[in-house]
Amino acid sequence: MASRKFFVGGNWKMNGDKESLGDLISSLNSASLDDQTEVVCAAPPIYLDFVRSSLDPRIGVAAQNCYKVAKGAFTGEISPAMIKDCGADWVILGHSERRHVFGESDELIGQKVAHALDADLGVIACIGEKLEEREVGTTEEVVYSQTQVIAENVKDWGKVVLAYEPVWAIGTGKTATPEQAQEVHEKLRSWLRANISDDVADSVRIIYGGSVTGVNCRELASQDDVDGFLVGGASLKPEFVDIINARA
Repeated sequence: MASRKFFVGGNWKMNGDKESLGDLISSLNSASLDDQTEVVCAAPPIYLDFVRSSLDPRIGVAAQNCYKVAKGAFTGEISPAMIKDCGADWVILGHSERRHVFGESDELIGQKVAHALDADLGVIACIGEKLEEREVGTTEEVVYSQTQVIAENVKDWGKVVLAYEPVWAIGTGKTATPEQAQEVHEKLRSWLRANISDDVADSVRIIYGGSVTGVNCRELASQDDVDGFLVGGASLKPEFVDIINARA
């Protein structure tokens, strides 16, 4: 656990304007943040340049999505090259809202992962089961299948953070218990050990997302295989600093 640097991502989703995000950036810039934690904020694409130019360099910037090729006739899409040109170094791919609201397939997400990594972006790759899948006992089958497609498109695991986000816990106020989160994270690490390598299993950060708050973050962060968080709504609030400092 000690060799994996704690990672906290803030996914701002489709929220904010220059005024409110400017206020948020000012509060993050002046906050005391644990220097043993890597922090990345995922901004709406139209604000990537603004956020990167305003946010303290100690905090990374991510896009929330990208397409699978560098350029072309793909109206409304952005490429890893454009993200890099705005000074951002990360992208979130496979988020449940992309999968379930916008209908992105495992295959497309895998193609995006491959291209983003080829373009030298870090990838926060999201996986997670829906409530009905958990209730019928197929959580492992679902997350292993999603991870398999991601893994097939990864050459360098040093640029990948795996985010386990049970869909039933995203924005619902329901959080997986620390024990539930640890159980899935431990099984994912075992899957990496069996299917990729010991080195990858030991080094890849597996972070948790799903209604993480300033109240529950410390207990979640104490689990051996929980290497950080992908935070939604709480990343727009003052408690995001408490979440960043969950291991401090």
